[in-house]
Amino acid sequence: MEYVQERVATLHDFDGAAPAAPLDRTTVVVPLTARDHASLAAEHVLTTLDDVDPASVVVALRADPGNVAEVHEWVRSLGVDAELCWCNAPTVDSLLADYGLDGAAGKGRDVWLALGVAASMDEFVVVHDADATTYGPEHVPRLCFPLAHDYSFVKGYYARVENRRLYGRLCRLFYEPVVAALDETTDADVVDYLGAFRYGLAGEFAATSDVVRQLRAQRGWGLEVGTLGEAFSVAGFAGSAQVDLGVHEHDHRSVSGPAGLSDMADEVADALFRVLADAEVAVDYDALRERYRETARRYVDGYALDAAFNGLEYDRPGEREQVDAYAGAIARPGEDDRLPAWAETDLSARAVRAAAGEALDGATETTRD
Repeated sequence: MEYVQERVATLHDFDGAAPAAPLDRTTVVVPLTARDHASLAAEHVLTTLDDVDPASVVVALRADPGNVAEVHEWVRSLGVDAELCWCNAPTVDSLLADYGLDGAAGKGRDVWLALGVAASMDEFVVVHDADATTYGPEHVPRLCFPLAHDYSFVKGYYARVENRRLYGRLCRLFYEPVVAALDETTDADVVDYLGAFRYGLAGEFAATSDVVRQLRAQRGWGLEVGTLGEAFSVAGFAGSAQVDLGVHEHDHRSVSGPAGLSDMADEVADALFRVLADAEVAVDYDALRERYRETARRYVDGYALDAAFNGLEYDRPGEREQVDAYAGAIARPGEDDRLPAWAETDLSARAVRAAAGEALDGATETTRD
């Protein structure tokens, strides 16, 4: 068992750590889509949260009007005391348009809306996905613990090992080698910060409400990287920590196709290079693309050896093909369509909550009638 510290405080699980944490001052945000609802993983996460008993739970729901009532009834049937924030409700879309915040919807926008609500409710906020079948009651306390000890931003990390294979491919084969390749050519602190986290693409993080209000948000799959960039500016090395969440088993995505890993790589890359642009880090994209390929291939060799060491299956040619597929994502970022920090917008969380609640009431009443 290792206990090496990174440039951010790194907390390890030596033997089932379950620290005392200020759960009575914490709101947990769980993004959920209609695709996820009624899955065994989402059911497990929400029923476990009922046992954890934080002060509040906000489910950031993205669903078509025809599915909302069914999702609402399913969440209620689980017994968890959760507030549904219907993030793409027509009333919410209209409200965002009134404030000039309309635009692409996605996971990032959903979480941003729920973060505004959560930060208005409690002192601390924890965010995690609803697709981990290995989710445990210790996860929220672990994420929350550093917030009660003078840290303001916390990221989770974990191992993705399942069915005798290594997963977490987008992080292993794209994010980590890109950041490592960047580190070879720049001494920018922001690159060191991005590289200090053991699982930069983890959806699990926690922050004080004060920090949450200062975070701009990517609208889609670039949320996690964009959040790290914002945390660097707001919390920095001294205010950041990461905690061990053990081994996670998640839903898996194909490399190609809609919402596949290649599409996600494009959004992750766009967010990453936006972070660097904010920090005025110059990037030679053509040179970086080649350096990334060399670095990622070296990583593939290392993962192959690690897999063999542990008796796991490993598709070295397939992982090399993924590296080649991801390389095309390395390009100058597109138009900046990030959502503003809650502290910098006139939109109020109360108005979002009211608009989402009004739409939810209407959708569920229609079904009951």
